[in-house]
Amino acid sequence: MKKTTRAWIRKAEEDFLVAGQNRQSKKPVHDSVCFHCQQRVEKYLKALLEEIGQHVPKIHDLDGLLNDLVVHHPQLRSLRRGCLFLSDFAVNARYPGDDATKRQAVAAMRWATKVRAAARQLLNIRERRRKQ
Repeated sequence: MKKTTRAWIRKAEEDFLVAGQNRQSKKPVHDSVCFHCQQRVEKYLKALLEEIGQHVPKIHDLDGLLNDLVVHHPQLRSLRRGCLFLSDFAVNARYPGDDATKRQAVAAMRWATKVRAAARQLLNIRERRRKQ
């Protein structure tokens, strides 16, 4: 795996860690959870683009990134609905107006987990066993 691909994955995992910690807090900020889930997905999609040697655009449009990838990985088409859902949180969640709900935060976590699983499978990354 390319060094830059690993860097994208590390950053994606950091975003999800922040989202999870926020969601578990006594006063979760749903906008922040949704934003960091969107960021996780964006970075995993960019990791896939990097790994196949494609240009990694500086955009937040998950559907656009997905379009670049489905040519090489058609199985990712099933994630389109989640990418469309999460794309709204790239910018809108950072400004006053429409606040994310708890339900949206739960859905964002679910979609981010699905994209992660698909990307890691394509990148042949196995989960580490945790020591008990």
